[in-house]
Amino acid sequence: MKARDFKLSSHLRFIIPSLIGVFLFMYPIIGDDGSVTIPIAILAGWVETWLAGQLSLIMTIIITITAIGTIWVKFVGAESLNNNPFFKSLFNVPPVWVVTRVLGMIFSIMVYFQIGPEAITSENTGGLLLDSLLHVLFAVFLFAGLFLPLLLNFGLLELFGVVLTKIMRPLFKLPGRSSIDSLASWLGDGTIGVLLTSKQYEEGYYTKREAAVIGTTFSVVSITFSLVVITEVGLADMFIPFYLTVALAGFVAALIMPRIPPLSRKANTYVTEEADDDNEEVPGHHNVFTYGYAKAVEQGSKSTGVKEFFKQGGQNILDMWMGVAPIVMALGTIALVIAEFTPFFSWLGTPFIPLLELMQVPYAQEASETILVGFADMFLPALIGASIESEMTRFIIACLSVTQLIYMSEVGGLLLGSKVPVNLKDLFIIFLERTIITLPIITLVAHLLF
Repeated sequence: MKARDFKLSSHLRFIIPSLIGVFLFMYPIIGDDGSVTIPIAILAGWVETWLAGQLSLIMTIIITITAIGTIWVKFVGAESLNNNPFFKSLFNVPPVWVVTRVLGMIFSIMVYFQIGPEAITSENTGGLLLDSLLHVLFAVFLFAGLFLPLLLNFGLLELFGVVLTKIMRPLFKLPGRSSIDSLASWLGDGTIGVLLTSKQYEEGYYTKREAAVIGTTFSVVSITFSLVVITEVGLADMFIPFYLTVALAGFVAALIMPRIPPLSRKANTYVTEEADDDNEEVPGHHNVFTYGYAKAVEQGSKSTGVKEFFKQGGQNILDMWMGVAPIVMALGTIALVIAEFTPFFSWLGTPFIPLLELMQVPYAQEASETILVGFADMFLPALIGASIESEMTRFIIACLSVTQLIYMSEVGGLLLGSKVPVNLKDLFIIFLERTIITLPIITLVAHLLF
């Protein structure tokens, strides 16, 4: 079907929501002080300022409700929520995440009411999370979750998916449809990419090697999370150069990772006996753009009304608040306590000190403590490195934490729980390889910028 076969209303259903989404998430706005940001961040900043005195309590309540709901589902059985698949998926989680959510609840209550050991309630550990980072997460997730359907559901992914088809196979040894997984991750969330990859692998669209490559290389950190990270290290005014640096380093890693072990050693066989027929060729009467546009308009024409838009947006918000915040509070507090009160991360980062000094990174020893902590959670390097005086070092830490990609609090945990053929050893090796590949690129750009 050609684009001209659709009614004008179908074209507008693709064009208008997609343009609004691009504006909200990607249009750079320059402030009076020269800082650059995006509209979503401005909206989030207003809410964060408006609710500043209540956000710690609000996040404590959200984390507590999440933990109680998760425990309740474990006791009464997930079947009790069969009529509500969204809440079933939200509360029916593996045992390790049940424990994590309960720990998040305990830590947030301890910090809010200032009860228990100072190691947990201190402003440098649990207090830093509940009274700072979670405020940012609340506000950013509120608007990002609400408006994400503008990018995901109205045809923008279909357009770029077709346009990028001819790029994915020669560069990354992947089928064209994998570009949609990557775009969904980039625009939405890394978890979306993992879920898409796992589903398509199970249906026979990807080989084991392709699924492993896509899940660990293209489930990229979203614009939303990236904005939170760069804000946490006090460099929100550098969001555009920060994100361009992340894109460059991530692109180089994506070229190299599929060509080296462990990903290169994955079997190039399907989970099913035969792959579903998926023709990537653009029909002869189309060029790449017109075919992609036709597919986008077709998707836009299927879009539902305003009520469904806000319903999905609300579900996105709850999924982000309740899925991410308890994990960040639990794992973040534990890691910060270890970082503040033990030399553990100093020991882990010691081998990187000579490398950082060789690359002339200021405060190399302090920076080394953040390099491997990101395997636990992507926010931790930014949290630990936020107090380093050098802007250049904080910039490097923020960029590296985003390009490392494999963090166990979300993408890593999801990969282990999915059908994608990777194990914990694979993930840690991939994490180290991505660190070694992207660190020199990020440092080189940082030297040019600072």
